[in-house]
Amino acid sequence: MNKKVTSCTAMLVGKNASIDGSTMIARDEDGYNGINPKTFKVFPAKDYTGEHYVSDYNGFEVDMSGKGCRYTATPNGAHELNEGHGNGRWDEQGINEYNVAMSATETESTNARVLGHDPLVDNGVDEDSMVYLVLPFIKNAREGVKRLGSLIEKYGTGETNGIAFSDKDEVWYLETAGGHQWVAQRIPDDCYAIAPNNMCIQEIDFDDPENFMYASGIREFVEKYHLNPYPDSFNFRKIFATEDEADAYYNTPRTWYGQKLFNPSIEQDPTSQDMPFLRRPEKKIAVEDVQFFLTSHYNQTPYDPMGTYSSGTPEDQRKFRSIALDRNQSSCIMQIRNDVPAEYAAIQWINFGFYCYSPYVPFFTNINDTPANYAVATEDVRPEKSAYWMYKMLQVIIEPRYHDFVYEVNGFRDNAQSYAVGRVDDITAGAKGKSGAELTDYLTAENEKTAAHITDEAHKLTNSLVHQTLLNSKFQFERGDNL
Repeated sequence: MNKKVTSCTAMLVGKNASIDGSTMIARDEDGYNGINPKTFKVFPAKDYTGEHYVSDYNGFEVDMSGKGCRYTATPNGAHELNEGHGNGRWDEQGINEYNVAMSATETESTNARVLGHDPLVDNGVDEDSMVYLVLPFIKNAREGVKRLGSLIEKYGTGETNGIAFSDKDEVWYLETAGGHQWVAQRIPDDCYAIAPNNMCIQEIDFDDPENFMYASGIREFVEKYHLNPYPDSFNFRKIFATEDEADAYYNTPRTWYGQKLFNPSIEQDPTSQDMPFLRRPEKKIAVEDVQFFLTSHYNQTPYDPMGTYSSGTPEDQRKFRSIALDRNQSSCIMQIRNDVPAEYAAIQWINFGFYCYSPYVPFFTNINDTPANYAVATEDVRPEKSAYWMYKMLQVIIEPRYHDFVYEVNGFRDNAQSYAVGRVDDITAGAKGKSGAELTDYLTAENEKTAAHITDEAHKLTNSLVHQTLLNSKFQFERGDNL
């Protein structure tokens, strides 16, 4: 079968590395061609007992059981309307009612030698199903790792992926390899991690269950098939990854740029395949810093394809795969705060479209519904009804005249972020003293107001850009007011 090709970029931040004590897991979901309308939904708690789940993406089947909690997600819009039959759910990223966040997945690759001994499973647990099978059933990040890991071991997977989990205290990153192998590492509280489309986890300490988890037979598998080129240690990346020339130009530059932002004193080669997965940042990391990285394009380096403030040659500017690029779809930052009550600690910041043109909108996740223009997205381009298409249209308008419009666009995004920060403060203050259904209804209504304001500002920006474009057509020829 044809696999969906995705190319994502992720960032994970421990609570002591963030400026406000939050944990954060974040990821850009980039599709093969970027034409895959996304939605933001909330799925209510329900009893899954008796449900026979079948993936309409790859045919994976499993009998489900147990009571599942409410969770948010950013699924494909076409699937919700039965327009995407054969394309799967792709819930992708969300936070459940226990304030556990999950992001699935970061597409990766396993080397050919490993795949020879443990091939991928065509109808295994793939990206399209992972959130649906895991997030409703877990009460902390560790449980998420264990549940997904057990599913991979039992049913196998048809993809190599990286998956992030977080709660208010811990951040974990799980990576699969071959059909049934996996490891997971806890991100130290004072560290951050950058994950492009290659394997990231390095040394595994099998005697440290507080910080590492892994497939039950992974050591025996590696030993049986003589897979470890450095037998004095167990470096997951060196054993299972591809680490080829494509990785050096498609993947590692994104790690280089992220670490350049947060550890500017460290000099590294953008194509190095030995950059560490974990870093202690030289400054505390804010939501805005994560946003900047996830919407960046090697800004202020020779490799910026936009050419803004760049001294690079045309060849330099096209040398590496950018983070912001044409197939951007949905970017989410899942923030679990530690300085407010749990009932309103979780915020899912969502950016639809081409990330460096559109803003992040903060949505509290203790809710029972989402704004109408975020909840629906058909395959028809309907920017008046769909937030996804509204922001995708900005890409069409701006890119041909990027240098003419960039300052206005950046001003719009800065104003939207300042407004968003203020809204988080106001909503948090207004939530005090509320609980139960009253609080959920309040947060749902306030999310509507936040989205409505930023949507209105986006419409104003679009109007301005369209008017300017019309006034600067190459087909102008003046003969008089009426001729």
